[in-house]
Amino acid sequence: MKQDSVRSAAYTVDCEDYVHVVEFSPFDSGEACSLIAYGGNNYVVVGTCRFPEEDAEVERIQYKMLRTFHHGVRVDAIAWSPETRLNSLPPQIRFCTAAADRKLRLFTSDLQEKNEYKIFDGHSDYINDLVFAPKEGQVIASVGDDHTCRVWDLEGNQKAYFVLRSPGVSVCWHPEEAFKLMVAEKNGTIRFYDLTTQQAILSLESGQMPLMSADWCLKNTFRIGAVAGNDWLIWDIRSRYPQDKRPVHADRAKLFRWSRVNENLFATTGYPGKMSSQLLVHHSGHPQPILIGSAAVGSGLTWHRTLPLCAVGGDHKIFFWITEM
Repeated sequence: MKQDSVRSAAYTVDCEDYVHVVEFSPFDSGEACSLIAYGGNNYVVVGTCRFPEEDAEVERIQYKMLRTFHHGVRVDAIAWSPETRLNSLPPQIRFCTAAADRKLRLFTSDLQEKNEYKIFDGHSDYINDLVFAPKEGQVIASVGDDHTCRVWDLEGNQKAYFVLRSPGVSVCWHPEEAFKLMVAEKNGTIRFYDLTTQQAILSLESGQMPLMSADWCLKNTFRIGAVAGNDWLIWDIRSRYPQDKRPVHADRAKLFRWSRVNENLFATTGYPGKMSSQLLVHHSGHPQPILIGSAAVGSGLTWHRTLPLCAVGGDHKIFFWITEM
């Protein structure tokens, strides 16, 4: 399964704007297609995708734009709500963004007349990540450079507030662990908070800085992955220090995301170098990356809900790579 060659994307979609962030919805929309959202300098665009790997009648990627949401400011992160449904009447699209003006915006649309958004104000510096509670989606957690993690209700009221020791870079909520929140900090620490008692209950140490991104494995609640410095690191949460780590990106690693279909599959991206940004797909049983993808510029990283397929944003494009299980 060793593959040395750099692979160009299997599929691409042309976009209205430079793509800073791209997110497949991790939730079942009620329809066969997958929801995807991307954020640019001024807009969020929501669309659906269908791939040949899941439907023999599709020749290439089938992409359909559903709606463009005017945002007016650069989009830094997007989180999908589990309340999003395409098969309801009328359909409901709900997602939240973090923007360069340090505010969260909660968008709700029926893809027809109803298009609302609420602004959540509170962070005093850049917001790096956000996530909806994965079961009911009635609360949102966000982390930022202001050394805080905040939990909000859908009206924008703060329900909980955690003071961090350095900038918060990632926040994760696992569907099987509804009362625990994972928060990763730039100083290399990953903490788990009990939302009932609002206390830290567990911490993991990377032993290196800066930690830029971390993720909680959907398929195995014991597994946490991150990138710090040039390395990827993987923990079993029963042990404080990483069980495995490897240097992968010469220019420093930027993002880490677990596949949603295989607990051994994950992807990392590097900071854009002189020419291009690298996407690496890794399998924890293999010493070398199993796929190297290159995009002219790359930002964002997201995995499909049911396929071993990931996407990265770029200059007016989204790039998709498919890998073997």
